[in-house]
Amino acid sequence: MSTPAHADRTTHHSGGLSGYSERFVEPDGYLDFARFGPPSTDVLDTTRRLQEQSARAGADTVDELMRQELRARQAAARLLGGVPVDAVALLPNASTGLFHAAFGLPHGTVLVPAREFPSNAYPWLRAAQLGRVRPVPLAPDALGRVTADLVGQALTTETVAVALSAVDFRTGYRADLAAIREVIGPDRLLIVDAIQAMGVADLPWAAADLLVTGGQKWLRAGWSTGFLYASPLALERLEPALTGWTGVVDAGVFDSQEHAPAPGAARFSLTNLSPVAAGGFAAALELVLQAGVGRVQAHIAMRTAQLIDTVRSAGGLVLSPEAEQERAGIVAFTMPRTDPTVVAENLAKHGVTATTRPDQLRLSAHASTTLTTVDLVHRALTSLPN
Repeated sequence: MSTPAHADRTTHHSGGLSGYSERFVEPDGYLDFARFGPPSTDVLDTTRRLQEQSARAGADTVDELMRQELRARQAAARLLGGVPVDAVALLPNASTGLFHAAFGLPHGTVLVPAREFPSNAYPWLRAAQLGRVRPVPLAPDALGRVTADLVGQALTTETVAVALSAVDFRTGYRADLAAIREVIGPDRLLIVDAIQAMGVADLPWAAADLLVTGGQKWLRAGWSTGFLYASPLALERLEPALTGWTGVVDAGVFDSQEHAPAPGAARFSLTNLSPVAAGGFAAALELVLQAGVGRVQAHIAMRTAQLIDTVRSAGGLVLSPEAEQERAGIVAFTMPRTDPTVVAENLAKHGVTATTRPDQLRLSAHASTTLTTVDLVHRALTSLPN
């Protein structure tokens, strides 16, 4: 069988992103960005430089390195559409931010989709075990979607927050954050895990009261990076239950007294983070801003559509949303007559890196993904054993 018509045998990156794409060195066939996004040469160069600076430590080295945190927060604030820098705090991962949310809410129930990634389940379970908020599972519809209508039907007078992912890790479905914000009203918190969307999907982030993300996936910043955004309502409602010594007023005054929590998102700090990681994170965020989220999103949408066509042309069943406006960069699928592990082995044999789960496979493309990669998927799926 010939390759699909869209595969024009070129590896060129379209949409004016060639300069962006040249900053990455992952091989053709890499389609696992929903699990881990290989960082750019900008990130590598920055972290190497900062590590070398720390190795030649002098009187001002620590203070100079610590300035990387502000640089990363400023970039994150711009990526969110220009929110106040004081509303952003760096985190080592998204899970830390979700634990802040779960332990910060003192009472009530929180709607949490039943099939959420575990990082958005355990914080609520642990908080419930300590007698704070109680999670209420929200079953998705037949297509695995958590819609505004479903959220609205599940709301009760006890509901104090809704916590969900902006993009579903299983299917790539984009939650309609604006519609969900409208249906829950202004007095409940909307807590959003943005890790499968930040930097590659242009979503209405202002709808969220508390937004958390990690930098190791689509932001391509490496592990131990991430940030949190807190709206005025979140700062008002969330108790500083997990605030550490760096999250208070006058953190540098060591007087053995308890200090008041910092007035902004800084109160969600537990301790100092790695300034080297912060510098690499800043470089990654700045690269996204330079390329433009809209342009990155458009390229990913094109590659995603090509991958969907490729899977279908080989007889596969696509589990991701049909409508382009409802999906992000994830293509979940099965080959109805072939076990997923066999499909995964053949993909690997052809140089394709994908996520394999017991009931499905997942391909996830980025703006650096080439048409050669799409061709490799086609060859792997059309050469499966009968």
